[in-house]
Amino acid sequence: MAPGLSMPAEICSEDDEQFESSYQKGVKYLSDNNNNNGIITRVPTKYILPALDRPNSSEADHCTSTNLNLPVIDFAELQGPNRTQVIKSLAKACEEFGFFQLVNHSISRDVIGNMIEVSKSFFELSFDERAKYMSSDMYSPVRYGTSFNQSKDKVFCWRDFLKLSCNPMSNALSFWPSCPVDFREVAVDYSSQTKFLYLMLMEAILESLGLLEEPMGKLNDKQTWKDFEDGSQLMVVNCYPSCPEPDLTLGMPPHSDYGLLTLLLQDEVKGLQIQHQGKWLTVEPIPNCFVVNVGDHLEIFSNGKYQSVLHRVLVNSSKSRISIASLHSLPFNCMIRPSPKLVDEANPRRYKDTDFATFLEYVSSREPKSKNFLESRKLM
Repeated sequence: MAPGLSMPAEICSEDDEQFESSYQKGVKYLSDNNNNNGIITRVPTKYILPALDRPNSSEADHCTSTNLNLPVIDFAELQGPNRTQVIKSLAKACEEFGFFQLVNHSISRDVIGNMIEVSKSFFELSFDERAKYMSSDMYSPVRYGTSFNQSKDKVFCWRDFLKLSCNPMSNALSFWPSCPVDFREVAVDYSSQTKFLYLMLMEAILESLGLLEEPMGKLNDKQTWKDFEDGSQLMVVNCYPSCPEPDLTLGMPPHSDYGLLTLLLQDEVKGLQIQHQGKWLTVEPIPNCFVVNVGDHLEIFSNGKYQSVLHRVLVNSSKSRISIASLHSLPFNCMIRPSPKLVDEANPRRYKDTDFATFLEYVSSREPKSKNFLESRKLM
């Protein structure tokens, strides 16, 4: 749910209008087709943010502070005798930060390393090969593009992406990239393992909210478990090329994620920032670790107890950055609503029902800003 931000009129130029078609092809295309040995020496005005929206703005609510060590949740401990204590730590992380780092998650270094490598390899393909997957259809099982909503954004993000729908895998897989040759095999393995991890985390989160009295798989309401098990999964592979003037632009502007949980895999390059206590803080990467964050749907489902948090992505002048986000929620045709067990006289219902189609209709019809879709679902 990243915003499109307006480009100041004073920095518009006729030259940039001539290059609009090039911008639609992405940042990698600009780099690969630059006459200066593939090196961009200036940021085109299409990507230059208004002064107050730039990463080093001196405004108080844009202040960039020091690195942030997020709460760390040990997945192995969550499965052991200390589960009760870890559940309390998980609840605290969701309430106070909306983010946490997940370690000892049981997904092997090989699986993680292979996913990062095939992602890098995809973005190193020729533009003609990458362009096979370009689409403006938000329901497409595979979509290659740039910025956030390139048909609406007035200022572009310094980011290219590949979005892969994982539901149902039997229908989606044949549309996924066949090059690099091992892309599908690696991505399927990675998606299935992150889906399992998500289900285990959701079970713990439901427990932390006081909604589980027995393990999920043993619930009398089998439909509840099936909705999570059959839930939507969208993998977003992000590429943030090195940028000659990183203080003028962002890889992704402030936004929240739409789903229940997002599991983010980063390479070793810093870039992710979250807004915490009015300041932008850089998340310190931990090797072989997932950054997990609360999405808008979990905020709605928890009736505001756990809230999604604004985050953004910085770029830098020396290194490109790759990240893979795995966004999870209920099935696309399911309604998301506050859990009845979390609504009472002391905690009245705070959100309207919503579904994925409503979200897509909203973001495709306007330039969203920050958390304004979620704001549109609030009752109070």
